[in-house]
Amino acid sequence: MFSEFLLAFIPIFVAVDAIGLLPIFVSLTDGIDRPTKNRIITQSVITAACLAVVFIIAGRAIFKFLGITIEDFMIAGGAILFCIAMLDLVTPNKVERRAPSELAAVPIGTPLMVGPAVLTTSLITIDQHGVPLTIAAVLINIILAGAVFIFSDGLIRVLGKAGANALSKIFSLFLAAIAVMMIRRGIVAIIAQHFAPGIT
Repeated sequence: MFSEFLLAFIPIFVAVDAIGLLPIFVSLTDGIDRPTKNRIITQSVITAACLAVVFIIAGRAIFKFLGITIEDFMIAGGAILFCIAMLDLVTPNKVERRAPSELAAVPIGTPLMVGPAVLTTSLITIDQHGVPLTIAAVLINIILAGAVFIFSDGLIRVLGKAGANALSKIFSLFLAAIAVMMIRRGIVAIIAQHFAPGIT
């Protein structure tokens, strides 16, 4: 059971990339006092968790309504993840300054903590490990990201912004590999459906 949870946890951990978000969070909250910063973190965690759970529960119903198959989503989602990973690998982070009251839900809660990468990975994880494990893995990863943000000042002092950025690039490379895997599995599944005996 624990090993299966890890298999669900690790891809989502890579997709959330809490350490990689650390420099962005520090930049967004630079100059904000600690109580306000803690309030922003709490609100962003709640926003991210609610969005992820709703998507995990209702995602398949939305797919059915739109006539989208999981294989379609795997290929499209993998392509999006690959683009996100490549953009992070080849371009520096650019942060837009906003008022503290606007930071919690957007952009920290979404799309930074829970964006296309997390939503796509979560939906694919449901097929492999089920809804309960997927929700648990996502929620724990969101809480971990919140904890990283809480200790952001100390972590940045330890890692340095250059170190955090370097780790972010490594996570982006893993994310690109996961994206390729998703595209490959989607294509293989479609081919298997069309060429399996009895399917026309």
